[in-house]
Amino acid sequence: MAQQQTSSTTWALIAVACLVLGLAVGYVIFSGRPPALPAGATVAQESAQAAGSQRVGLLDEQAAQALRNILARDPRNVQANTQLGNLFFDAGRYNEAVGPYRQAFQIDSQNVNLSTDLGTALWYSGKPDEAIAQFDKSLAIDPNHPQTLFNLGIVERDGKKDLAGAVRAWERLFAANPNYPDREKAQQMLDQAKQELRAKSVAPVRSTK
Repeated sequence: MAQQQTSSTTWALIAVACLVLGLAVGYVIFSGRPPALPAGATVAQESAQAAGSQRVGLLDEQAAQALRNILARDPRNVQANTQLGNLFFDAGRYNEAVGPYRQAFQIDSQNVNLSTDLGTALWYSGKPDEAIAQFDKSLAIDPNHPQTLFNLGIVERDGKKDLAGAVRAWERLFAANPNYPDREKAQQMLDQAKQELRAKSVAPVRSTK
């Protein structure tokens, strides 16, 4: 009788955890991760990081704990790792999102969206080189993945100060994805980068008489 009661309690706990996980999955599965926000005139990187810091208190601790409990039993659970990373990311705790995302990607290494989410979390964690390396892995899976190319251009521009690299990424984005949903915003960024490149190519000359 005691064994039966214990078993019922265990199943009840698992059901609650699954319910919480299910709610978390329902929240993120269609929303996806946001793109790496552009710096400069649009949104400064410092402002984005500050905004992230202000969102730290928004972590759903109940859902996070339910996911941790699942991972304590099954650390290679891709879905649980991904959802835990999503929770941290959406709360602006990007550095903490990296670990679960990385663990999930090590197992599901052909998941281009997961790879790009990891790269974006690395960028927001102040690691542009690691972010670009991760985006390269995304493009090895899908050379035309739109969000990867969009984010790569931003990290090239703002993280590496490589305007030519940003232009290449965004031109590649448009060539492969002419109907990209955020095309107007990306086109503005591309035009600005090209304008800055042209300005840099005009070297000053000394005036002589």
